Amino acid sequence: MPFRKFGETDLIQNTLVTYPKIKFFIYDGKVYYNNRPDQDGSFSKVYSSEVGSINLYEYNIDKLSGSNNFIYPYVTKQSAGASFKTVGKVSYSNEFVYGDRITGSYPMTASISREFMTNPGARNTGVNKETGETFKTSPVNRHFYALKNRLNFLGQRSEHYLVSSSYGDKNTQALNLISIPSIAYGSRINPGSMSLKWFLTGSLIGELKDTKENGELIQVGPVGSVGSGSVAGVVMYDEGFVILTGSWNLNPEQIGLTSDSSVVNPKWLYYGAGAKDGVTQASAGAGYFSASFDMSFEGHTETQVLTMFAHAPKGAANFSNNPTFATHGESTLQQTSSAIFEENTKRTIKNTVSSSFEGYRAPFQRQVYVSRVAIYDDNKNLIGVATLSSPVLKREDQDLSFKIKLDI
Repeated sequence: MPFRKFGETDLIQNTLVTYPKIKFFIYDGKVYYNNRPDQDGSFSKVYSSEVGSINLYEYNIDKLSGSNNFIYPYVTKQSAGASFKTVGKVSYSNEFVYGDRITGSYPMTASISREFMTNPGARNTGVNKETGETFKTSPVNRHFYALKNRLNFLGQRSEHYLVSSSYGDKNTQALNLISIPSIAYGSRINPGSMSLKWFLTGSLIGELKDTKENGELIQVGPVGSVGSGSVAGVVMYDEGFVILTGSWNLNPEQIGLTSDSSVVNPKWLYYGAGAKDGVTQASAGAGYFSASFDMSFEGHTETQVLTMFAHAPKGAANFSNNPTFATHGESTLQQTSSAIFEENTKRTIKNTVSSSFEGYRAPFQRQVYVSRVAIYDDNKNLIGVATLSSPVLKREDQDLSFKIKLDI
């Protein structure tokens, strides 16, 4: 089969933008992703190693080490120095010798998580051994400190982002931080799509939405409820964080929503209790399980798509390497010996033209059935093969074009 170059108009590259809808539901100390139930397989979880988590490559689903062993990534230590990012230079040099296998692990999973901070700006203290004086050291809440500069930068979008403003000082006020992994939303969260709902014994007692699309989470429901129209927090669209500071009571009933067995009134500060934050039935008490939380939003993903048009013009691409292309039973060799190898020059091509009349053989025509299209680079290295779902008939007097799409 001869090579054919793509023309100037045969290669088209564009961007496919999608807005996948994502939903996390938190109840009874568990997180559920897109209403997917907790399903067990023969060995482990069917979807992931943990309910409510997203499996990056969907590897090692329903596997158990020892009987249905996990697959894992690995590299061999060689002079090229290839390794994983998680292996430091010192560890690479001292802990491995040439030929050792450096391994990683699957599955790689992620889910939303919650951190409740009573004093976000607190720092650990150290003591000077010589003078006995105390001094501030590392921050207690490292995730909050990592976001402070970004929050102040986003303050130009809304004053509610600012660490310190007329609305309060986030360094000293109680704060509820919910982290959303990027695998759940792509490049960013779609502005205007975030919705947080709080249910108590099945009834909606509060809902937040970013109706202004500027990151402010405004209480929009139920209509006439305490706090309606107030800003309870902000959402960081590009970074995937929700910060809640709303401290008004959503309901007069007191329930267990903390990790110290105390009871509190439902507030936005306690939204998402049980989302991998250490709040369990034992720590919060039975009252906690009357609360459930719903988080829904749209992601934003951009996929580069390469569209290729492969043409089979008239009078060309009418030869096949398939052995059935030739008439069955004819010898492929004319003669062969230690000194000569000659193919049969009189081999005929099988007539595959069908006739609508019984017992009548239609006149011969050159035609083939195209089953695959191979893609080569400039050096004629095979880089991909597009396989058709069923072979397509190509006649000699016919033009055919195959449209191939590849997500980059």
